[in-house]
Amino acid sequence: MAPCNMIAAGIDVGKARLDAQIHGCASRFGVANSKAGYDKLIEWFTGQGVTRIGMEASGGYERGPADAFREAGFEVVLLQPRQVRAFAVYRLKRAKNDSIDAGLIARCAAELESVRAPRDPRLAALDEHLRLVEQIEADSARMKTRREAYRTPRLQRWIAREVARLERRLAAELALLTKAILAHQDLAQRLELIESVEGVGRRTAITLTILMPELGDISREAAASLAGLAPFDDDSGKHKGQRKIAGGRARVRRALYAAALPASFRWNQSLVDLYRRLREKGRPHKQALVACARKLLIFVNTVLARGSAWQKQTATS
Repeated sequence: MAPCNMIAAGIDVGKARLDAQIHGCASRFGVANSKAGYDKLIEWFTGQGVTRIGMEASGGYERGPADAFREAGFEVVLLQPRQVRAFAVYRLKRAKNDSIDAGLIARCAAELESVRAPRDPRLAALDEHLRLVEQIEADSARMKTRREAYRTPRLQRWIAREVARLERRLAAELALLTKAILAHQDLAQRLELIESVEGVGRRTAITLTILMPELGDISREAAASLAGLAPFDDDSGKHKGQRKIAGGRARVRRALYAAALPASFRWNQSLVDLYRRLREKGRPHKQALVACARKLLIFVNTVLARGSAWQKQTATS
């Protein structure tokens, strides 16, 4: 449960502005989303005895204030927009504006029983670099798709040059990102252990190293849930619904799908066998692939928990 003497504040984060409100207090305070604005809010929060600050994830605009408030000694809670929206529905709050949202965030933060520990700042910087890599990959994929729609020689040549340029940029950024990871001994060791699992290549290993720092310290069920690969029940009374995956870290899930597809056909015999068994039972391809991606994640979690490289016999554990 939250401490009895804890005073929470909520901030609605915008690109240019921060709207703040303290839980249980009608007064509000709006400032610019800038260092000068952070300083003003820190002074106001300190004077009001605030210890916990809640904010919505807002496409990166929350990073500056979150870092500033943590450095000032506040406990910072980053909430997903769906959490705040669900809380508003629960409280029957239909109206929405910046001030109302700040109050909702403050109340939501105040009622949280526990707060996740702040992220390793090294991983935050690496995550930003990884996001650029993902965007270049998406740009390259779109350009390759676009190439199929054009027949004019001049346009085909231009698109081919753009694809080649993006591929060179992608290779260069991946090399730089790998170098940045290898500069840290603990992260380099994690990367090596993850890559030791049959079917996990460098690209997937990079994603898991940066976006799943919990691996090795959590159960296989928790790992699957965090990645959005855990099938949830949909039963009520006599109704037995189909179990489906939901939520989780979409970027991690995409990386695991990309690795599980070739691994379940060639590179990892355990996954090859699992995929074949599921298909023989009549399970659709996508459902079998999800199961293989989940199993691949479990292998990685086991390797990191043991601190030793992948051995084929671990597939049966």
